[in-house]
Amino acid sequence: MKYKYFDLAKIDSYKLIKDVVVHPLKVNEDKRGILVETIKRGWKDIYSEKYPFAQSYFSITYSNVARDEDQWHIHPTKQEDRFVVIKGKAVIALYDDRENSPTKGVLNLFKMGQFVNNKGYYTLLIPQKVYHCFLVVSKKEAVLLNFPTRLYDPEEEDRVKFKKAKLADESIFDWNKVRKKFALSLK
Repeated sequence: MKYKYFDLAKIDSYKLIKDVVVHPLKVNEDKRGILVETIKRGWKDIYSEKYPFAQSYFSITYSNVARDEDQWHIHPTKQEDRFVVIKGKAVIALYDDRENSPTKGVLNLFKMGQFVNNKGYYTLLIPQKVYHCFLVVSKKEAVLLNFPTRLYDPEEEDRVKFKKAKLADESIFDWNKVRKKFALSLK
């Protein structure tokens, strides 16, 4: 399978997985730096009774490191995630393996963070049951914020090996294809 990457400038031509929401963020920039609002009560597409606020956390992940290297992360019953990459660059991979979804078998790849012309600053809402993981593709670490819709519950998360969740063409997702595109050393 050829990997196709999301481009904020071409949002209408990219086939998003059902229920995935991309909320573009406004970057306010001046000589001092930038200020970007990441989540706001009035943004009904990603913050509402359906998508409540529960907590916030950030992770720092080193260059060329995947979370996870060989498996998908999934919230099977209660939680949606809202990712924003505020420093560095990451590729977020989503795969729809939901049985009755009209986008079953669709793979989405999102370039998030400090990409050219601030095109990587958006909040990505990841629906329940959609497989997800990410890889840092910048030369330095990346900082990812998450605003999940539920408090952390270890019973409400799972992992699925890439080889057990074959893509629509029967291939297996492989971070090394992404590393190659971004000229990172293959692991």
